[in-house]
Amino acid sequence: MQLGNYVQTGDWKGEKHVPVIEAPEKAAVGEAFCLTVSVGKEIPHPNTAAHYIKWIKLYFVADGGKFAVELGTLSFDSHGDSASPETPGPAFTEPSGCLKVKLSQSGTLIAQSYCNIHGLWENSAAIKVG
Repeated sequence: MQLGNYVQTGDWKGEKHVPVIEAPEKAAVGEAFCLTVSVGKEIPHPNTAAHYIKWIKLYFVADGGKFAVELGTLSFDSHGDSASPETPGPAFTEPSGCLKVKLSQSGTLIAQSYCNIHGLWENSAAIKVG
């Protein structure tokens, strides 16, 4: 049994759980740029106390590389937390964030997201560095 067998994929324009990676097509070597990752860009994810995205992780695999490098984790911990389960609290988080990244090689960005009801989802995007 492998975890990869349970990761879902799809087109983020038609599936609200697929993480979206927004990055420049080309980045300069060693120059920081903002990578935005989100879930629900085209079709909003509910993000209620009962149904929410818990986290998004971003990885990078250099062209010809053997291993993925974890670039960061965005954790969405407020889902209407409240002392009373009948009344949601005053704050909810939306599954979106920016990571500033510096790369020295071209490769592939991989984002994974976790929905508390629908499990793991994944998407990827190539990026040129030079």
